[in-house]
Amino acid sequence: MWQGSIILIILVVISPFLGRYMAQVFLGEKTWLDPITKPIERLIYQISGFNPQVSMTGKQYAIAVISSNLSMGVLVFIILASQKFLPFNSTDLNAPAWDLNLHTVISFVTNTDQQHYSGETTLSYTSQVLGMGFLMFTSAATGIAVAIAFIRGLTGKALGNFYVDLTLAITRILLPISVVGGLVLLAAGVPETLANPVTVKTLEGATQYIARGPVAHFEIIKQLGENGGGFFGINSAHPFENPNNLTNLLETIAMLVIPAGMIFTYGAIAGNLKQAWLLFVMVLILFAILLVVSIQSEQIGNPLVNSLLPQPSANLEGKEVRFGAVLTAIWAVATTGTMCGAVNGMHDSLMPGSNIVTMFNLFLQIVWGGQGTGTSYLFIFLILTVFLTGLMVGRTPEFLGRKIEKREIVLASVILLVHPIAILIPGAIAIAFPDTLAKISNPGFHGYMQVIYEYASAAANNGSGLEGLGDNTLWWNLSTSLVLLAGRYLPLIALIFLAEGMANKQPVPETIGTLRTDTTLFTGITAGVILILGALTFLPVLALGPIAEGFAIFK
Repeated sequence: MWQGSIILIILVVISPFLGRYMAQVFLGEKTWLDPITKPIERLIYQISGFNPQVSMTGKQYAIAVISSNLSMGVLVFIILASQKFLPFNSTDLNAPAWDLNLHTVISFVTNTDQQHYSGETTLSYTSQVLGMGFLMFTSAATGIAVAIAFIRGLTGKALGNFYVDLTLAITRILLPISVVGGLVLLAAGVPETLANPVTVKTLEGATQYIARGPVAHFEIIKQLGENGGGFFGINSAHPFENPNNLTNLLETIAMLVIPAGMIFTYGAIAGNLKQAWLLFVMVLILFAILLVVSIQSEQIGNPLVNSLLPQPSANLEGKEVRFGAVLTAIWAVATTGTMCGAVNGMHDSLMPGSNIVTMFNLFLQIVWGGQGTGTSYLFIFLILTVFLTGLMVGRTPEFLGRKIEKREIVLASVILLVHPIAILIPGAIAIAFPDTLAKISNPGFHGYMQVIYEYASAAANNGSGLEGLGDNTLWWNLSTSLVLLAGRYLPLIALIFLAEGMANKQPVPETIGTLRTDTTLFTGITAGVILILGALTFLPVLALGPIAEGFAIFK
């Protein structure tokens, strides 16, 4: 349990500083990186041919997001399709099948990195670095940019310029931290090489090929950008991606720090650090509770296995021995809470209590949430809380001095309803055909859970999976591709237009009757609304999956 406490302490210490720094970057204030990054940024703006001083409308911002992501996706699709003819393909890998290529590109462009393949046996070094690595930066930066535009709109400011926000997110935040983090991982034992796989003879006399590659720089942006797509098939359970407890700690902090810091970025931009601290503490408490539930579930172990042992043991099935049950549980909560999706153990082997936690995270998307978008979803719940409490006490709903009206509630509802629709409809279709479509390997409660988890992971732009599914099929590649697109772009577009509407409203003077949102009471009500609107939406899913499985195991 002490490992989780260390992570929470580090998070509390560094998140406010990073959040304030990110606010300085996007407010145009002077930072210590200016002498290094400003010349590079000016060159990018000149080559791109756009004016960084021009702010965009909501429609222009949304078009910029879609068009830029589309062009980047087409570029990487071509790279993967041409893989056989590109350099650094020592094992002579062919291009992936068109449907796997399409799913992979959509998955990485949406910051999901859901993988229906094993990296070392499917993609060359060129594809991994120029294709996947490139999208890991740009997809994360896209989420940050939209979140910043959303925060600007909520606080009455112009939305800004998407291309400027995208550039700043990379040059001032993701790239500098990745350079330092990559060097630290390299020093801690993560390899960084373009050398071919090593050929060795096993003790039995067989030939074994040990894959390696430029992993260190790939691993840090995978974690920091909440991408989650592994260089190797077993992701951060592989000793080359995550060799020891030090790298495990660094990688866990990396996936948590930006979404946690974004709350303080809002506080700095809005000039309301009190509310930022209240929201941060609320999410921190939820996160801590989920950590305790998952750790306890794994430490208790599986009674069906313990009945065969001389003494009870923690649940070690599917765990890496260098991490054990506790560190695997902590990672599982962090990776599903942040929408990173990287794994250091098999989620399919987690106990039902842990799977309740991981699925709960995927359903809510705010503990801590996606790269930038988690903070935005958190404020969607705030807006709904203002609306509901305003109705209960007979006051006009207002947030940050601006009225909450029909348009805002409609857009907020769209953002929240896209998620269950994108999960439950394709999930029901797949479960109706468990052998031909779903390819379920574990019939019963667990097989049901595998299917729902796969779509929840895609809709939440997470990318982790319970595995056990035969998911590299035409059905899974195409159906999850549609869910990936819906789960990413429909909420992003709605967020942009909601922010624009709020920015264009005339501020309402604060009076004695104004409902303040920066109080402990209101934050507590918000937590209740999150649990009621978010968790109860998926309660039947949890009841038919991990809860039912738990009753079956512990009967």
